Amino acid sequence: MHFLLAMMKHETNTFSPVPTPLERFARGRGTPPEGQDAVAAYRGTQSALAAFIDIAEKEGATYDIPVAGQAWPSGPVQDDAYNYMTGKIIAAAKARKYDAILLDLHGAMVTESFEDGEGQLIKMLRQIAPDTPIAVALDMHTNLYAEIVDNATSVAGYQTYPHIDVYETGTRAALPVIAKLKGKANPVMAWGNRPMLPHVMRQGTDDFPNKELQIRAHEMETTGGALAATLFTGFPHADIHNAGLSAVVVTDGDKALAQKYLDELLDFAWDEREAFVYKLEPLGESVARAKKMNDGPVVLLDHFDNAASGGTMDTTAVLGEIIRQGLENVAFFAIHDPEAVQQMIKAGIGAKLTLKLGGKIKMPLLAADAISEPLEVTGTVRVLTNGEFRNRGPMGTGILNDMGPTAVFDTGKVEIVVISRHQEPNDLNCFYSLGIDPLAKRYLCLKSRVHWRAGFKPIMKDVVECAGVGVCTSDYNQLEFKHVRRPIYPLDILNEPKAGR
Repeated sequence: MHFLLAMMKHETNTFSPVPTPLERFARGRGTPPEGQDAVAAYRGTQSALAAFIDIAEKEGATYDIPVAGQAWPSGPVQDDAYNYMTGKIIAAAKARKYDAILLDLHGAMVTESFEDGEGQLIKMLRQIAPDTPIAVALDMHTNLYAEIVDNATSVAGYQTYPHIDVYETGTRAALPVIAKLKGKANPVMAWGNRPMLPHVMRQGTDDFPNKELQIRAHEMETTGGALAATLFTGFPHADIHNAGLSAVVVTDGDKALAQKYLDELLDFAWDEREAFVYKLEPLGESVARAKKMNDGPVVLLDHFDNAASGGTMDTTAVLGEIIRQGLENVAFFAIHDPEAVQQMIKAGIGAKLTLKLGGKIKMPLLAADAISEPLEVTGTVRVLTNGEFRNRGPMGTGILNDMGPTAVFDTGKVEIVVISRHQEPNDLNCFYSLGIDPLAKRYLCLKSRVHWRAGFKPIMKDVVECAGVGVCTSDYNQLEFKHVRRPIYPLDILNEPKAGR
């Protein structure tokens, strides 16, 4: 047997001003890895591509990897980047006949030309290989379109947020295809959606109702006869028609069972839609409340500016409030400001400087009160590194991260990590790699929403959510939705679910 394996992953925030060229998918290394370079980059990691590699080798199959591209969330993917990656995959599919195609995708990729980048890829593959089984592993934040399901054989998405089951999801997506190849299963699928935008801050699988939804989906697979069952919470910062909650269920030839389970998941989510609405606390009150907490580490979340949701990471409202209220023994991760990093490199370790941090990326698609200005800070350059580290886990275990040239700037009360490439803090090594012991800090301020829980929840004493500014705003009134289907909850008041798709 011969398999085609590929990765093409991007969660697109259509409100983000951060561009998404091909280089972003290569993490600073020119072009995304392919072939043996891709195997070396992802084998043994907590990725769906690693699961595909292991499954192919277990089945005695040879395989090709024409591209393995993955980028931090940002604005719409440039057509040149999309065409490069899909071109690699399509060319491979045309070059020979494969027994199976296994795709590690995201499910919320918007390009300059397409609302549904992944669906267009799978549709093209189906036209080239009408009889080849196609397995698709997707992120929980997929905004699901018909083209994905209609042209795939098996679809599965993450059942945890933070996403610590990425490898397992690759396995769940691929095994129905392997069973089909062996004549042991006939995968069929049912899918649908509901007109609702669950808030990302209410999507964690430690929290009701997503915890219960994901447990139920897992039960459908383990004891209910489904080959795969997925509830996608969706990614709400995408102004596209199908943004929002959806589900897909795969069964062995039993379309009625797939539809029954699908309706159960969607109806449960719709009935509990109010629990997916996030309520804000004013920034000054949040920081003041944190200041009264004596036992650390206390995690402060600058969640309006999260790189894993398309944030610029250069907004300074939360950092400014921390400094204004005089919090001490703080580690702040991170401000994206390549220019400031270069100033610190030029000055050298130990140099005392006054810098204007952040506020350099304009956000034209947000309301005026969401704009962030540079923050003037005085301190000492403590650390300079190349910004590379590997995740210790449990999220993305073994994955190499590259923050680009990185510095630690110490104000005396706050150690500010300043980076040149976007990186969400979801792993303790983002601090340890810079010589900062997170356990020794009273406060850890993280530009994150939910993924921080993977690495930091075991060590935190408390958490305070800080409403700053940024394109990941939790105030939907700061976003102008023009293309998403309407009416949709909570942007509009809805009493009954409307037909999806």
